[in-house]
Amino acid sequence: MTSFDPVKILSDLISIPSLSKKEDAALAYMTALLQNKGIDYHVDKNNVYALNKHFKKGQYTILLNSHLDTVRANTSYTNDPHEPIQKEGKLYGLGSNDAGGALVTLLECFLHFYSKKYLPFNLVFAASAEEEISGKYGMEYLFPKLPTINFALVGEPTLMKIAIAERGLMVLDVTIHGKSGHAARKEGVNAIYKALPDLEWFRSYQFSKTSTELGPVSMQVTGFESGTQHNVVPDVCKLMVDVRINDQYHNTEVLEIIKKNVNGDVKERSTRLNSSGVNRNHPIRKVAEDLKINTYGSPTSSDQTLIPCESIKIGPGDSARSHSANEFIYVDELEKAAFQYISILNALGSHL
Repeated sequence: MTSFDPVKILSDLISIPSLSKKEDAALAYMTALLQNKGIDYHVDKNNVYALNKHFKKGQYTILLNSHLDTVRANTSYTNDPHEPIQKEGKLYGLGSNDAGGALVTLLECFLHFYSKKYLPFNLVFAASAEEEISGKYGMEYLFPKLPTINFALVGEPTLMKIAIAERGLMVLDVTIHGKSGHAARKEGVNAIYKALPDLEWFRSYQFSKTSTELGPVSMQVTGFESGTQHNVVPDVCKLMVDVRINDQYHNTEVLEIIKKNVNGDVKERSTRLNSSGVNRNHPIRKVAEDLKINTYGSPTSSDQTLIPCESIKIGPGDSARSHSANEFIYVDELEKAAFQYISILNALGSHL
């Protein structure tokens, strides 16, 4: 493997603020790194991608992707979120776990294969923007500009387990209309009371198709807004609903079922974040079995939902640490991850 220090590179990235839509400085660091390694690259918006040196048109092509952006540091940080601190085998800093560790070690993996001739696959490395906000100018924008991709490996903190499938996501705004009146005289139609059947439906309804890996579709009412004065019967009640969709449904199917069953007016914020994963015959499943890598269905969303080809999610770090105060990744996770990625790609290549 070419000389590469993932701890040093990740430390550098931690020190560079890289909020969604403001990835410019991190992008500049990444392009300078690629240039230093002699890699030709392409920049589009705040995304950068590169192809392996002996890329062969028409050959099976694998995308290695993770993201440059981070969330904002939450108020519970006691460390400086942009000061990389090594302590007790951990590297602390904003974005260290989500998903700097995956980004850096996927690049390390890409460099390992970059100059090799006669690979059974092509590789495309992409460091993308706006993942944390599912933005329009991240992977959704970049993917159509890439060479034809057959399979994607998305870098996110999974403890190097393989997320063989990922839930889709819809956020709904549901508005229930009543009629205002004076509370003392019991006038009007109380929109809160009128919302009760819809609340109960969201709480108890079970979709008929369950996924082996992702379980059932789940719905949670996560916001409730109504009323302005104590003596006025509210004429509007608004619900916010988080819907997580399994691989048995397209988002639009679930949306239609919801609209047919609730009384309120349902407005979806987006239907673009569908479930994703690989089919039951994809060779990555055999690779996982051969290498004794645990597989699971992921309840959380990533850029995997925006990649319109078969894909998995895997990376160093733990999803439970993401977006937490004093975020960290273990140094030994960084030191092992690239070798694990390389083993997976070598095994996958033998099945192509």
